[in-house]
Amino acid sequence: MLAGSIALLLAACSPADEAAAPAAVPVRTITVAESTLPNVIELPGRVEPVRTAEVRARVTGIVQQRLYEEGTYVSAGQPLFRIDPRELRASYAQTQASLERARSTAANARAVVDRYRPLVEENAISAQEYDAAVAAARQADASVAEIRAQLDAAGLQLGYTTVRAPISGRAGRAQVTEGALVSQSEGTLLTKIEQTSSVYVTFNQSASELLAVRDRINSGEIDYAGRETAEVRLTFADGTDYDVPGRLDFLAFSVDEETGTVEVRAEFPNSNGVLLPGEFVRAKISVGTISNGIAVPQRAVTVNQNGGSVYVVDVDGLAQMRPVKLGAMLGEQWIVKSGLKVGDKVIVSNLQKIRPGAPVKPVETPVGNKAPATAATKPEKAAAQAGAE
Repeated sequence: MLAGSIALLLAACSPADEAAAPAAVPVRTITVAESTLPNVIELPGRVEPVRTAEVRARVTGIVQQRLYEEGTYVSAGQPLFRIDPRELRASYAQTQASLERARSTAANARAVVDRYRPLVEENAISAQEYDAAVAAARQADASVAEIRAQLDAAGLQLGYTTVRAPISGRAGRAQVTEGALVSQSEGTLLTKIEQTSSVYVTFNQSASELLAVRDRINSGEIDYAGRETAEVRLTFADGTDYDVPGRLDFLAFSVDEETGTVEVRAEFPNSNGVLLPGEFVRAKISVGTISNGIAVPQRAVTVNQNGGSVYVVDVDGLAQMRPVKLGAMLGEQWIVKSGLKVGDKVIVSNLQKIRPGAPVKPVETPVGNKAPATAATKPEKAAAQAGAE
């Protein structure tokens, strides 16, 4: 009986009372491998019209009427505003009258020369008188030319009272209303016209990163012939993609002293008017391919303000968090620039149930496929169902 009591006492104090070791969490994994991936540079950019014209007043006067509908398409030469022409019309008529008077004076001076020519040959008048008559005729002709030029200028000023569109495009809202005084000297802004059938997207690339890309191309790490124009694709602020790709058409040959960046520009077709001037977008520029690139599924990556991180399985079967430097998104995969190496096992499921150092039970998942149910034991099947996304 004493021996039985001692055995019961020892059983009560056995390690069974200690906390059981945590069970391994079943997870799906993929093995990191190299593959040929596009080299994508992602940058923020701003949409700009290919052409912008500021319509300004070229004469001083009162706006009588707006002749276009705000926000509509206008053609080059189409009337947009009418400025009161009465004062300039009177000035034009006055100049025209001065021209007629000058023409009459010139005609009279030429007639005097014609009369003096035979007289000077007969010594009926002195050569000095004849020369004075010739000079007076030339001066009268010069006055005619001067006033004709003034009349042309007055005609231009009168024509400017009808303000026309300098280019075709979409006209913005009017900056003045009927009755407003506009000034030629100040160049009063009346409206703007933007051509958006195709648009520019400008963005700035760090000079150091641009040099790094150039070095990788020269070293052969990036396969880029350079003969073709780099393709650019856009993503809107809400995450949707713009369907039509664009092409790089400009690269600045100087570095901005204040920002240390180089300006890059791409042109995009915009016949449907989806891209709006001033809009912020993200541009993905494809510059060649990388033969030894690494990509992991999006669901395996946790993105934070410092970049991204993934869970990998170490040699002891424990989950370890690994910070990674992310590149661009390709479909449902993140390009990983650094932080992973070939052969690493990356966890792609049950991330919310694991912590760094937690034991896991990995089930290999072929890239791009679901784990086959026949390849797992009953507990693994249950884990696959619990971790399915």
